[in-house]
Amino acid sequence: MKTLGVDVGGTFTDFVLFDTVEGSVAIHKSSSGEDTARTVAEGIRHVLDTAGVEASDVGLLIHGTTVATNALLEFEGAKCGMLTTEGFRDVIHIGRHQRPQNYSIQQDIPWQSRPLVKRRYRIGIPERLSPPTGDVVTPLDVDAVRAAAEHLKARGVDAVAICFLFSYLDGDHERRAAEIVATVMPDAYICTSHEIVPQFREFERFTTTAISAFVGPLVREYIGRLDAEVRSLGVASPLHIMQSNGGTATAEAAIAHPVTLLLSGPVGGVMGGIWSAERGDRHLATLDVGGTSADIGIVTEAGLVEARSRDTWIAGYPVLVPMIDIKTIGAGGGSIAYVDRAGGLHVGPRSAGAFPGPAAYGRGGLEPTLTDANVVLGRLPEALAGGLELDREKAVAAVETLVPALSMDVREVAAGIVRMVNENMAAALRTKTIQRGLDPREFLLCAFGGAGPLQAAELARILGIPEVLIPPNPGVTSAAGLLTTDLRYDISRSYLVALSKVDAEAVGRMYREQEAKLQTRLARDGCGDSAVTVEWAADLRYQGQGYELKVAVADKTFEDGLQCLARAFHEDHRREFGHHFPELEIELVNLRLTAVGALPHLRHVRVQGRTLAEAECGRTEVGFANDGAIDLLETVLYERSLLPVDATVPGPAIIVQEDSTTLVPPGCRARRDAVNNMLIEVSA
Repeated sequence: MKTLGVDVGGTFTDFVLFDTVEGSVAIHKSSSGEDTARTVAEGIRHVLDTAGVEASDVGLLIHGTTVATNALLEFEGAKCGMLTTEGFRDVIHIGRHQRPQNYSIQQDIPWQSRPLVKRRYRIGIPERLSPPTGDVVTPLDVDAVRAAAEHLKARGVDAVAICFLFSYLDGDHERRAAEIVATVMPDAYICTSHEIVPQFREFERFTTTAISAFVGPLVREYIGRLDAEVRSLGVASPLHIMQSNGGTATAEAAIAHPVTLLLSGPVGGVMGGIWSAERGDRHLATLDVGGTSADIGIVTEAGLVEARSRDTWIAGYPVLVPMIDIKTIGAGGGSIAYVDRAGGLHVGPRSAGAFPGPAAYGRGGLEPTLTDANVVLGRLPEALAGGLELDREKAVAAVETLVPALSMDVREVAAGIVRMVNENMAAALRTKTIQRGLDPREFLLCAFGGAGPLQAAELARILGIPEVLIPPNPGVTSAAGLLTTDLRYDISRSYLVALSKVDAEAVGRMYREQEAKLQTRLARDGCGDSAVTVEWAADLRYQGQGYELKVAVADKTFEDGLQCLARAFHEDHRREFGHHFPELEIELVNLRLTAVGALPHLRHVRVQGRTLAEAECGRTEVGFANDGAIDLLETVLYERSLLPVDATVPGPAIIVQEDSTTLVPPGCRARRDAVNNMLIEVSA
């Protein structure tokens, strides 16, 4: 069976083709074009032709996409309408009583300055349920729904979010409203809050549903075009899309819940980093540095760190769906360096992207970027992936534009750009480690992406991280990570009650009902019972708290009532916050279930190599900062595929391969292990 992972980034689109029988891997990198679906299709054709594989032999195709993320970040989504309970149409404008920045009088509040649904398209509908049972207080006014739909249709609205108060208790009103809207607006994208996120907290639930409506038409159109392009190639495999929760979904499920795709691309990188490391002796930090951004993920002994539901924000909007906790900053190979009015050097977040790209690409870019700085310092080969030749003279000319403002020579400016990017990434890593009570010196840093291996060792030195791991194909690790995932669906249900008053038997029955729904969904996707696992969890808090912790349900039988769950919550609270209160009442907030359907996984390929002498492919002078000065040191270039296993490569050295370049600074040592990882020991 052949499996294919495709990851679209801001600068490059990556492809990894894996043969599950022979264990062979083929990779391809191409520049990301404006027509993403066409770019993906052309790349698939290229990697299949190169590997001599028929399209009909591809049994699994998984795609990581940025279409939903970019639509939200760039605020270029659909024209949306909203139907909500009468009197509550301003919930998504008012938000909560907390200001995002308590003391700023000039702060930007995205949901007010850039509303996902303009007020004129938010319409109140007479209906009302009563908590906590969901009893009907005011029946749904179906005539008002029909009139509202006619009004929105006449004004060219493309998508409708239906968000009624307390619909998480009973979604019948929302379902009936959706049916009516669909008859009036058959071409509109329609989503309901009880299907997107059936949880309490109206602001977050309404906003998350509005995001789904805002990006939904774009996601539907893109996935539809991509599916058609893939089918035209003869690929028979159903299209699977990477989700923000670390699992994949079918194309149908992704279109129905587009908000789950907001971190689709970056999550693939984290999964690829975990697969590459496969080491439990220390914590893991993943660093994916592409052309536009750097994405940071953290893995502890408890597994992947999931973002807390109340702390999950994308583009300034709250998102109430399960997401892997990823920190993204504007620090990539195409990040543009500039000097502010006070004479300070900055790098990013603005990026040169794929077109025109860095000046060294020779595509018309004139502004200096991180890639240009590395070219000036001699850290990059003459050509990048896909045969893209680098123009050193244009890179030097771009970096020289900053020389007058900084009163430095061109190499010192280039070194300053590299150092600035490393410090920005170090600051982001500290927020995910030190600020959470984790010591970065106890971590292994797994770096990948086109630019990650260039920066990793120097970044690790700043943080005191002792070892860096570079995956086998770092430039396409995000695409490889897609092939290490499984089908995954999450479901939640709000159930607010003191834990001491919960009927364990009733709660168990609720869990089993939801589990049956998930198993049916995975069966529809082709997963048999033996390939499905379902995990239970609960959101708990001390009574009076405004936030909750997700706690795994270890005992599904509840033989000791809910005492096991209470003990787990106390322990998790102590671990997370440094204290706990065993004497306080615990409140159950949400029931959560995660169903995973197993898919074929990418496997490690063992390698041999030759000798160091045979692996050497040249020598060059590379610039390294040393106490404010720039030392030009003779540096050996090695072809990674020829390096012998476990042989020591002393720094300074540059290890080249098709999809990325790895820098081993002076004082560091590198070695290639039996499954083609590069391990760099970082000196203090």
